Formats: sequence, structure tokens, C-alpha cells
Amino acid sequence: MNDWLIYLIIAVALLFISLIVVKLMRKDFSLEANKLLGYLGGKDNIVSAECNMSRFKVLLKDVSLVDKEGISKLGAKGIVEIDNQLKIIFGKDAKQLKKYMDELL
Repeated sequence: MNDWLIYLIIAVALLFISLIVVKLMRKDFSLEANKLLGYLGGKDNIVSAECNMSRFKVLLKDVSLVDKEGISKLGAKGIVEIDNQLKIIFGKDAKQLKKYMDELL
């Protein structure tokens, strides 16, 4: 009976540690969306933004204000510039970033 209690305590401790690890590994998309907004030249520089699967497409007033290196540090796998439009490949995070960007715009 005493062994059963020890195993229960160990299981609860492992579950608690697992929850902490998962919480620490989750991305803070609101913080990343704020950074992305700054890297894109600010709220006033963005004409429109949309999300297509893994791509985040942004139409900008002035592309020269964009910090592409900063966007890459956020986890962008690729950035394509066409005229005043950027197509940024974020993978599975694109939809979450778009959701938080909508709140900021």
C-alpha cells in the first residue's frame, strides 16, 4: 500500500513538470505579433494583411521600412518581395500570427 502512494506522488509530480515544460515552450503570439508589426514598419505602413495556409501576405505603403532580418528571427522560413507586397512563410504559425495582428491593426 505504501508503494502505491509513492507511485501516485511521482506520477503527479511528473504531470506537474510536464505541464510547466509545455507552458514554457508555447510561443507568445501576442508578443511576436507586436514585434512583427514593428518589423513591418509599424501599423501605419500596413495597407492590408491576409493569411494563406502557411504564408502571411502583407501589402505595405513603403517596403523600405521593413526589417527582413528581424522577421527571419521570428521564425520566417522565407520572405518574398513583389512590389509593395511581402509574402512571409511562417508555416503553421501563420494563422495564429494573423489572428493577433488583426487585433493590433
